[in-house]
Amino acid sequence: MSTPVDGVEVLGALSPSRAGDFLTCPLMYRFRTIDRIPEEPSADATRGTVVHKVLEDLFDLPAEQRTPDRAADMIVPAWEALLAAAPELEGLFGDDGASVTEWLASCRDVLARYFTLEDPRRLEPAERELYVEALLDSRLLLRGFIDRVDVAPDGRVRVVDYKTGRSPKPGFEARALFQMKFYALVVWRLRGVVPTVLQLVYLGNGEILRYEPDEADLEATQRKVEAVWAAIRRAEAAGEWLPSPSRLCDWCSFRSLCPEFGGTPPPLPGAGADSASGAAGDLDTDEGPTAT
Repeated sequence: MSTPVDGVEVLGALSPSRAGDFLTCPLMYRFRTIDRIPEEPSADATRGTVVHKVLEDLFDLPAEQRTPDRAADMIVPAWEALLAAAPELEGLFGDDGASVTEWLASCRDVLARYFTLEDPRRLEPAERELYVEALLDSRLLLRGFIDRVDVAPDGRVRVVDYKTGRSPKPGFEARALFQMKFYALVVWRLRGVVPTVLQLVYLGNGEILRYEPDEADLEATQRKVEAVWAAIRRAEAAGEWLPSPSRLCDWCSFRSLCPEFGGTPPPLPGAGADSASGAAGDLDTDEGPTAT
């Protein structure tokens, strides 16, 4: 199955989240991308969505109004708008008003921490929640949403991603940097400019991770992405999506279906359903368990 994009028969599409899913656990990738099994909403992931929305909308305000108090005032409207768009979140806290109040307070704490890391009154992002896509020579389409792109007067580009969780421990930054290098690769292929800085803003513990890529980095990232895609296609052809147990299993929504925990995966969708080659392009709409 292929998808035409600008006259080219694309072999498939891949986002950094779905590539990260496969690298973490091929079976989890299958459940999310091929079976499309619904996942129960979580308070952590929902907090990430609300905080991201506030940080996006904050820059619609005049610079002098981008203050901690104004950001805090934007939380409840953002939550109410999310509820209107996703009514299934109504059951997230049940009828426990105290839990909702406590959760909203946690959103305010996360946002307050942002202001200890950056002063948004001194920033004018070029793009926010920017959808990007780039077609590689291999006919693999890379795509996703970038939280923020800053462009300096001299043309230097900074790619920024917000994480509402804690920063990874030393030696465990590879997955987060892979996501950012993926975005940088797409920007490079799309605009012909290698981003100067990749910046991960961790609001869970108030740290910033920065990385300065070069063309060699991004060429290596492209090779890795294409290798991931080749591995996905092999798994699809064989019908084998093997679990990869790790500490991340503690946060997995699919434990009841996983053989590692005594579960049984459902039969693979039939030939009429979306295959991995056609469905693998789910966009990054949330941060996932490792980022919250």
